[in-house]
Amino acid sequence: MNSKPLKKVIFLATGNIHKFNEARLVLDDFGLSTVMLNIKTLEIQADDVENIAKASAIDAVKKCHLPIIVEDAGLHIYALNGFPGPYSSYIFRTIGTKGILKLMKDVEKRNASFDSVIVFHSPERKSPKCFHEKVKGEIAKKRRGFKGFGFDPIFLPREGGGKNFAEMSTTEKNIYSHRAKALRKFAEWYVPRF
Repeated sequence: MNSKPLKKVIFLATGNIHKFNEARLVLDDFGLSTVMLNIKTLEIQADDVENIAKASAIDAVKKCHLPIIVEDAGLHIYALNGFPGPYSSYIFRTIGTKGILKLMKDVEKRNASFDSVIVFHSPERKSPKCFHEKVKGEIAKKRRGFKGFGFDPIFLPREGGGKNFAEMSTTEKNIYSHRAKALRKFAEWYVPRF
């Protein structure tokens, strides 16, 4: 009888299957099994993705009484004074990549960054723990690729070899992405403690 040790389990509160698949692959490298919890959590309006994710994590733990991670991210376009930032999800749903490209039509300096925060919270903790990461890049002049989600077809990471996130497999995107880097920070902290 071959018995493997059981993997540690972490719950990711999200309704986004793409985000879950990216997280699952990263956390598997650390021996963590990721379970997607598609629960409706409080999403406050704030100018900071950390505050938004913290509120969601606290609300998720109250609802399910499990150790939870929540991820929130923002696309910051420097020529647009950091817009859309923490409102990225809403802006994507309303004007999408076409709207951003229209706003950037005559802009030469197209520098941007994707910021991510992973927030861990559990019933035993007094307050959530946050892990931040950022990837720098630029906004492309046109959409390319069919993989990924959100603004991936127009975001060119500086170290991506000229590919945008939508032209990369999930495994390749996880080498460069803000989310994967923040997840690795979380896992390096979490695994030795729990």
